[in-house]
Amino acid sequence: MRLDGFGLFVENMPRMIAFYRDVLGFEIKETENAVNVYLVKDGTLFMLYGRKNFEKMTSRRYNYIKGLNGHFEIALYVDTFDEVDATFKNAVEKGATPVLSPELEPWGQRTCYISDPEGNLIEIGSWNKPYEEKDN
Repeated sequence: MRLDGFGLFVENMPRMIAFYRDVLGFEIKETENAVNVYLVKDGTLFMLYGRKNFEKMTSRRYNYIKGLNGHFEIALYVDTFDEVDATFKNAVEKGATPVLSPELEPWGQRTCYISDPEGNLIEIGSWNKPYEEKDN
């Protein structure tokens, strides 16, 4: 089995599309009124599913958390510590909710957190080296 992608169940599709496209630079091919939206970021598939449509498809109702939630995070990597700071500042200026300002962690990673409009956590971090070298 291989991980093929990651999906979010969203309440407000146009708002979430605009956030991931305009604030974080995800490539989106569908229109804002699409039922399911496929996004790509650096070769990784990321999907937005309309909650009501998914419930109809599965014939089930689900519980959704309102506001900031801590069930998971989406982790984005930048190559330098300076990029962490600049990306955080840019995202907040474009409407992301700041959660944790950039800071250097004891384990050597510079990281910060924002949230999307529906409260999902997004980490922006760096080990101050290119992505291809970060795990070496």
